[in-house]
Amino acid sequence: MRRRRMQGDGEAAEINLTPMLDVVFIMLIFFIVTTSFVKESGIEIDRPESSAASPRPDAQVMVAISHEGSVWVDGKPVDTHRVGPAVAGMVSAEGSVVIQADRNSTTGLLVEVMDRIREAGVDNVAVAATRGSN
Repeated sequence: MRRRRMQGDGEAAEINLTPMLDVVFIMLIFFIVTTSFVKESGIEIDRPESSAASPRPDAQVMVAISHEGSVWVDGKPVDTHRVGPAVAGMVSAEGSVVIQADRNSTTGLLVEVMDRIREAGVDNVAVAATRGSN
């Protein structure tokens, strides 16, 4: 008789995991919604300030120029002479490219990178700046 009662109690003592799974899924949705989906260039850039800077949320490819003169495309170092084909392969017809040049980088390198990107067939190119009160 005791054996039958013990077996019956064991089956009724199961833990219902449905409420816990509901909480986990709600937390997952919360974290996905609150995560910022901002594309980064891959390196730390000290952008120059501009009072006329405007946001460009439609940037498809980020190109960074460091103060040492290295060029990065979506987090990967690229040779200056190959930046055009590298960017052209990543941009769609309506996509845009944003160049983040460090404050201490040379203007000549910025112009050379812009020329190489435009020679590759990408016309929508912008230079990133931090909004300031100059």
